Amino acid sequence: MNSNFKTIIAAMTAEEKVALLTGSGLWRTASLPQHGISDIVMTDGTYGVRYSSAQIDGEEKWSMDDFISVITQTADRASAEEPTAKGGSEALFSASLPATCFPNGSSLACSWDVELVRQMGQALGRECQQMGVNILLGPGINIRRTPLAGRGYEYYSEDPVVSGDLAAALINGLQEEGVGASLKHFAANNSEYRRTEMDSIIEERALREIYLAGFQRAIAKSQPWTVMSSYNRLNGVQTSQDPFLLTQVLRDEWGYDGLVMSDWYGIKDRPASLLAGNDLAMPETRRDKQTLLAAIVSGDVPMEVVDRACLRMLTLLDKVQRHRRPQTRADFAAHHALSQRLAAESIVLLKNEGNLLPLDARKTPRIAVIGKPAQEPVIQGSGCATTVPYLLDRPLDEIFDLAGDDFTVSWAVGSPDDAHSDGQALAQAREVAQAADVAVVFVSTAVGEDGENGDRQDLCILPTHERLIREVAAVQPNVVVVLANSDAVVMPWLGECRALLETFFAGQGMGRAVAEILFGKRNPCGKLTVTMPNSLEETPAWLHYPGENQRHYYGEGLFVGYRYYDKRQITPQFPFGFGLSYTRFAYANIALSASRIGAEETLNVAFDLTNCGEREGKEIAQLYVTAPAGELIREVRALKAFTKVTLAAGETRRVNLSLPIADLACYHPGLADWVVTPGRWQIFVGASSRDLPLSASLEVDCPPRYVPLRADNSLQQLIQQPEAFARVVALIAAKSGLPEPQVREKLIRLAPDMVFGLLTSLTEFLALDIERDELNAALTGRQ
Repeated sequence: MNSNFKTIIAAMTAEEKVALLTGSGLWRTASLPQHGISDIVMTDGTYGVRYSSAQIDGEEKWSMDDFISVITQTADRASAEEPTAKGGSEALFSASLPATCFPNGSSLACSWDVELVRQMGQALGRECQQMGVNILLGPGINIRRTPLAGRGYEYYSEDPVVSGDLAAALINGLQEEGVGASLKHFAANNSEYRRTEMDSIIEERALREIYLAGFQRAIAKSQPWTVMSSYNRLNGVQTSQDPFLLTQVLRDEWGYDGLVMSDWYGIKDRPASLLAGNDLAMPETRRDKQTLLAAIVSGDVPMEVVDRACLRMLTLLDKVQRHRRPQTRADFAAHHALSQRLAAESIVLLKNEGNLLPLDARKTPRIAVIGKPAQEPVIQGSGCATTVPYLLDRPLDEIFDLAGDDFTVSWAVGSPDDAHSDGQALAQAREVAQAADVAVVFVSTAVGEDGENGDRQDLCILPTHERLIREVAAVQPNVVVVLANSDAVVMPWLGECRALLETFFAGQGMGRAVAEILFGKRNPCGKLTVTMPNSLEETPAWLHYPGENQRHYYGEGLFVGYRYYDKRQITPQFPFGFGLSYTRFAYANIALSASRIGAEETLNVAFDLTNCGEREGKEIAQLYVTAPAGELIREVRALKAFTKVTLAAGETRRVNLSLPIADLACYHPGLADWVVTPGRWQIFVGASSRDLPLSASLEVDCPPRYVPLRADNSLQQLIQQPEAFARVVALIAAKSGLPEPQVREKLIRLAPDMVFGLLTSLTEFLALDIERDELNAALTGRQ
């Protein structure tokens, strides 16, 4: 492509510029051969490449029916279309080509493994290159504010540090392979309930510290080629046409210089969206083209705005063309092995009473495997991200394979119909379980309850599956539950099992990963990236969800996930960051690189981590901070860093974590700026948000910053700002003729009793002749 972009833009007509800034069909951009501009292809998804041949390659015009059939595809249909469990490269009746179905976001993030997630990004990039896909529409990193959210399975965490770091790793891996990412959905798209209508009402501090922070962190660490705006409104403005979001924050404050595109049909007003910074409208719609062209002709959209967006578009197209690798052939077998490894690293062992796991042929040689998901695994969510798996590991097959001659394995479906219990099948399950030494019961949430434009109704697993657990537990004391679910669930059945493996939606390699963990071939190391509640009613967003009158108030503010549980002193079912292992780890000897540090410096936190058990294991060490008391409300603790460490049995390693002091800043709405609070901070290190054995103190040395005072502030507030107090003392001394020390002493003495505003206190109670303008000048320091 001609690199002289400005020359190309100057030669284009207004109609051609509009075409360039609008999709062509569903998944392509415009081709303008008269200007040497070729189109590019983009497609979903966040954990697998969903390539629809009919929509992308078909010579005929795509149909809306075909589009709807793809985005409403359910996980069970995608998996069932795979002809064989292992082997086979085509899906017989699928609207999409088979590809590697990696662990979904809710599962993947539990690995806390930045390097492994980068490798997943590389694998996705190679599959994209083979299929001719130039932009992959992911990752999605919206905060998992409520476990009811329909697309929570695609997103990483309730915490922006985890979300941002893992997203950056995936983006870097993907873009290293020459395929652009589209970081989405920007922003505050935290539920699917009436998603194109709802207005997310969020106070600015919570918006910036929680809901935008993950995007900011990911962009700083990876520079994604594109960012995708979301469907919802934010504080009254459609996000796809919000200049605060797309220009002030994204470009002016964060310095992002890539392209912003809309979510599909996410634009309501095309001229307004372009003016706000939404460069590319996807997909092609005649209305968007017409309204934009009319606005350009009328002058409502200045040509310089159009040309700036065209420049971003040409820059992206050039980047894509330079990174095309048409000869790439993805190694799907290697990618399947990677999906197995990712699943194994992400699965969380939540309970292991009496060390029932790993299974031991000397103690539990007879294994009963029960539950339909053992044969038909629930590996992914539904909707536009649904991927047809290239290969599929079925847990039952993998358990038989690894059991070998050391174990005897029996099988019962238990609940063949998700909607209705089957008495005969339950009787068979009880019989099989009673004859065994241990029962491994596979259960799930309802397939299809998650997805687009609708949220979950509750946090329960399938009632038929809960009954199956209870029926089996009545005859077998050694029950292992293997759980597949989009997001957090409640567990009234937890007491019926001795061991629990949480897989979330762990992709096509889940079956092998589960089997290897059950038999101890792998040591579980995943940890939760959301809090598991005791009930739906205790979740932070419960009172405000899903809102009314098309407005969704984020009334919990900063207190999302573990921040809420810590502040309310509620003990959850399982805390954020929690996960067990087949070994034990000990933390000791924390040391800080400095006891006093400035706001521009970086702290190093070192500690000893020991594997106290008898087998190799991996520990995810987490660093949290507690701020000193100040005028702004703060979390009890906030995650700021983490690392994953592999240790041999008995090994001790000195672990180091870096903490830029700038990361301690909170957003001060009164100052409209990020502020580091000076004073004594507490540093905590440990295994989860509720298991932090190490702590140390740090003095952060930086000048305090104050909100400008007004004439109606109190005398006590004035005294807390020394420089402003000194100016007011000088003003009063000049007016009264009293020496400044005497004025200062008198004001300090009277302050507790002066309950009115400053101007009233000084003029009415102290009888001073001071005008409002004089007082305001002294308060602000502006004469």
